[in-house]
Amino acid sequence: STLDGIHLNGHPTQRLPGNLNVSVEGVDGQALLLGLQPVVAVSSGSACTSAKIEPSHVLAAIGRDPDLAYASIRFGIGRFNTAEEIDRVAEHTQSTIQALRRATRRRG
Repeated sequence: STLDGIHLNGHPTQRLPGNLNVSVEGVDGQALLLGLQPVVAVSSGSACTSAKIEPSHVLAAIGRDPDLAYASIRFGIGRFNTAEEIDRVAEHTQSTIQALRRATRRRG
């Protein structure tokens, strides 16, 4: 299944292999990062700003709106990752995003 509101950051085809950076509508970026980290090593923003808690200036420069730049997650896939691991991360990511969106709607 797919989720609405997921935006690929960067060029659609001219990309670094094994690197996926997406912005997620309707979630807090830090909450998403914390929700994913028990299962997968991810970082927020671009590689240039992953240690900062503010929106990435790189994502802003490519036209990403500040809320989406703040809610971006970067996944790195290595040569030793298996298809099963990638599927498990995808499932966990989807369920985490759905849970955060439900929590946001309840508070909103």
